[in-house]
Amino acid sequence: MDVPADEPTAPTGPDPVPLTEPADGVPPVVADPAALRRAADALAGAKGPVAVDTERASGYRYSQRAYLVQLRREGAGTWLVDPIALGGRMDPLVQALDGTEWVLHAASQDLPCLAELGLRPGVLFDTELAGRLAGFERVALGTLVERLLGYRLEKGHGAADWSRRPLPADWLTYAALDVELLVQLRDVLEAELERQGKLAWALEEFEAVRTAPLPRPRTDPWRRTSGIHRVRNQRQLALVRSLWEARDAVARERDIAPGRVLPDSALMEAAARNPASEAELLALPVFRGRSQRRMSGVWMNALRKAAALPKSELPEPAGQHDGPPPPNRWADKDPDAAARLAATRAALTSIAEANTLPVENLLLPDLVRRTCWQPPDDLSPESVAAVLREGGARSWQVELTLEALTKALAATAPSS
Repeated sequence: MDVPADEPTAPTGPDPVPLTEPADGVPPVVADPAALRRAADALAGAKGPVAVDTERASGYRYSQRAYLVQLRREGAGTWLVDPIALGGRMDPLVQALDGTEWVLHAASQDLPCLAELGLRPGVLFDTELAGRLAGFERVALGTLVERLLGYRLEKGHGAADWSRRPLPADWLTYAALDVELLVQLRDVLEAELERQGKLAWALEEFEAVRTAPLPRPRTDPWRRTSGIHRVRNQRQLALVRSLWEARDAVARERDIAPGRVLPDSALMEAAARNPASEAELLALPVFRGRSQRRMSGVWMNALRKAAALPKSELPEPAGQHDGPPPPNRWADKDPDAAARLAATRAALTSIAEANTLPVENLLLPDLVRRTCWQPPDDLSPESVAAVLREGGARSWQVELTLEALTKALAATAPSS
């Protein structure tokens, strides 16, 4: 069904109230089994959805583990749990939260590290995704809380090194505030989605996020090295790959973010210069530091390994892709596919605008490209719907887009 493109409602009134402290104060960190049992008992005895958040140490650590888990439930208050101090043993909490509804913001970022601890939601409400589906252009947690609840959250430590111990008091305040109003935000967004006729869509999306498998490992992750797009020489690509793999092994072993072991810029410079000796390597700017001098043998071994590869083992200039080529090449490779993509994009943009949705939430861009590049032989609605479902489209997305997409897939390039 079509939903009127109304501007999402929001309260109007005085300036947002700064929220600098949790209403009940900052709780002590749960760091031993007895405290974990008390937290689990309190949460199990409370009612309603559970607000959940995590803090990781991206940019500092190789792993994406949770270094703090924040939970809040009506009647139980807020709990800050240190899974590191607990050795990852969270069984009482797993049992206490079994089958409960969790409220997270941008849940796909937190669910993998929670799953590592055995923590999985029975039902999910994602406030960021809800905000997108409701048509809000800015969906950061602080922005939605300010607009819909009238509070300004204390921010500033999201990118901190949460592996640090002990955690500073102001960091714990920040962490507690991230779940302070999450359930209230959920309730307002649920009402807004209901008003717009989109709540059923949102529930399908939340369930898809909750049950999504872990992302598959990237093919040739070394090709994401910053600056590598300028490299076309196969031998130089082999040098980049070898250095990247050596750096990754060191980072994994030490649990340090790869960029802190050796920045991409240094990796690319070493590959470009291909020094013949450790002395030449250490003459390069980034390699003059004490830590890099200690690691010089590792980097030289990586360079020599790549230099010794036979031509048959050198990486191809372009990586292997299991999907269609970049759309900017379609007009030359397959003009009809380019015409299908243009018609499909126009149709989806129109539907998204009519329903106050981001077009990328209407249908995944990758699914759109794959379908346009290789549509079903039979362009019946049934065949197109089957392709969409196989590609992961939800029922509401198929219903909303099927008619327009079926027509767009029949487009052909104008004859020259």
